[in-house]
Amino acid sequence: MLPDLKLAVRLQDLDNRAADLTKEISALPKHIAEIEKKLESHQRRLEADKAALAGNLRDRKKFEADIQTQEQKISKLKGQMVEAKNNDQYRAFQHEIDFCQKEIGSSEDRILELMGESERLEGNVKIAEAALKEERKQVDSEKAAAKDRTSADQQALSLLESERKSIVSQVSPIVLKSYDRIFKSRGGVAIAEALDGRCSKCHIGLRPQFYQELKRDVKVMYCESCNRMLYYNPPQSFENEVGPGHVSHPA
Repeated sequence: MLPDLKLAVRLQDLDNRAADLTKEISALPKHIAEIEKKLESHQRRLEADKAALAGNLRDRKKFEADIQTQEQKISKLKGQMVEAKNNDQYRAFQHEIDFCQKEIGSSEDRILELMGESERLEGNVKIAEAALKEERKQVDSEKAAAKDRTSADQQALSLLESERKSIVSQVSPIVLKSYDRIFKSRGGVAIAEALDGRCSKCHIGLRPQFYQELKRDVKVMYCESCNRMLYYNPPQSFENEVGPGHVSHPA
């Protein structure tokens, strides 16, 4: 294969690997943002459960305060009953006392309901806290792994860029210019192998005469369909595959 073609093939390999690394580096922050967003959602759920539990406690205290108020009112009414002037006044005081006792009963029933609800809410909070703690550990672990991966990718990318500069310095200016132009116009693929008489990228068949000339490996040639650089790898002979001096013996 022509030296310029060998260098172009290597250059394409380096550019492919660099593109993969760059894509991964840019994707990692998005991945972290997604898992942090999920974590924030669970955090809001926990805060909502805690708020519901706090509201439950406030309501219970309110009803307890109402009971205390009604009990104080009953105590006051009983003292007034003793001083009642007639039966009508006595019955009026008794009616108010009955009403207060009914309010107390209603508040006690509501407190019992709230106590039952609080058990469920406390359970929800405990479950949510445990799940959030575990998920936060997982997120921290993934963030640390992403940071390490990004650092490794950036280091690998730096090595690729260094090797690319070395390759670029060896490629002839005309071929390099063609490579860069095709690379930009053909989605980052500037060179293709000719396989079975076809361009391996656009899959268009090559003219027989063109294909034969490509096989002779005299000059850099371009696909007549997609304009990519073409190279031809001749099939390996049996001797090349098994190595020199190899002798097969019958079983």
